[in-house]
Amino acid sequence: MSYIVAYIATAVVFFAIDYVWLSRIAVDFYRSRMGDMLLAQPNLAAAGLFYLVYVAGIVYFAVAPALSSGTALSAFAAGAILGLIAYGTYDMTNLATLRNWSMAVTVVDIAWGAFLTGTAAAAGYMVAMHFSR
Repeated sequence: MSYIVAYIATAVVFFAIDYVWLSRIAVDFYRSRMGDMLLAQPNLAAAGLFYLVYVAGIVYFAVAPALSSGTALSAFAAGAILGLIAYGTYDMTNLATLRNWSMAVTVVDIAWGAFLTGTAAAAGYMVAMHFSR
């Protein structure tokens, strides 16, 4: 039961923070550097599938180990490392293979992925711990 709670909490936090980031805070940053590479409207099915699968990875690799023998800080650290790896893979592959891919986007996006994934993992851990008492 605690893993279901952790998944839901992690998903809500991840999606909510990422939505604000992508639609309110960094939208002009990405648009100015990626231009024609961006769709007019995002592919919501692809985005939804990403969120479902990635949140499962956060729970498996960061939240669950912390629930077994860790703390919110260990969940954050494991999540941040996962985010660094996942977003780093995406951004460094794009930097290596796509024409006009921005180094600034790479750096910002990797940092964002580490922060967001760590924050969502810590939140998922804290909510699951609260409901498991």
